[in-house]
Amino acid sequence: MEPYADAPAWAAALEASRLGVLMRGSFVLYPIANLGHVLGLVLFAGCLVVLDLRLLGAWRREIDAAALAAALAPLLVAGFVLMAATGTLLLSADARPLTTNPAFQTKGALLALALANAITFHRLWRRHLPSWDATAPIAARLQVAGSLALWLMVAAAGRLIGYL
Repeated sequence: MEPYADAPAWAAALEASRLGVLMRGSFVLYPIANLGHVLGLVLFAGCLVVLDLRLLGAWRREIDAAALAAALAPLLVAGFVLMAATGTLLLSADARPLTTNPAFQTKGALLALALANAITFHRLWRRHLPSWDATAPIAARLQVAGSLALWLMVAAAGRLIGYL
């Protein structure tokens, strides 16, 4: 039986694409993409942890929640875009083995949940940020705690890919 025969057809096509061949064949592109992925993670996770901790009650009077969210939003988006772009490059090099890797599959599922949580939070609670400390419902704070946990699990699953 062929290795990775159970990989999805799109993974085989991505791996066989010019991008996949280029990423596997270059001495520098894969390491640069890997470093970019880590940089995106650090940028995204650093901002996310600070924002989520603030929304959970840290630095309550010293830092306005709405102002902090507005200041960190462009950095969060930049970190996420960098991770998505470099993650696609990394995936293209080894799509078939990655899509059959349990840690990668777990990362994908957790990523979908974390994104859904972020979109839902933005739609439900964004207008509450100016008065967050006085009016944030417990459900909103639980959603923030869930955000922190989900994104940290996404990062952990990503790190485990190389070991499973």
